[in-house]
Amino acid sequence: MTENQASETPTGVEVDRERGLTLSWADGATAAFGLEELRVNCPCAECRGLRERDLPVWPKPASPQPLRIEDAELIGAWGITLRWNDGHSTGIFSWDLLRQWRAPDAENG
Repeated sequence: MTENQASETPTGVEVDRERGLTLSWADGATAAFGLEELRVNCPCAECRGLRERDLPVWPKPASPQPLRIEDAELIGAWGITLRWNDGHSTGIFSWDLLRQWRAPDAENG
């Protein structure tokens, strides 16, 4: 993947409130992310701080089950933010970050 591909805005963004997020790019690459994977790896400062201290990001004792996306908002051409049914909504998932999580195996030969 080239530097240009990594910062490219996806051509398709599908939010399934019960399952997760699916992205597609112009080069044909697609990536699917489950709810728990997204919530546990939220890139906001609060969640990063919890992970750095080996504390749980989700679920917490009062967390609603099952986990669900309540709302999603595109942040310009840069990324997406998700509002969760546990009330959390401060993380912005950049397209670069999400693309790196699902870098194609073909890159390695």
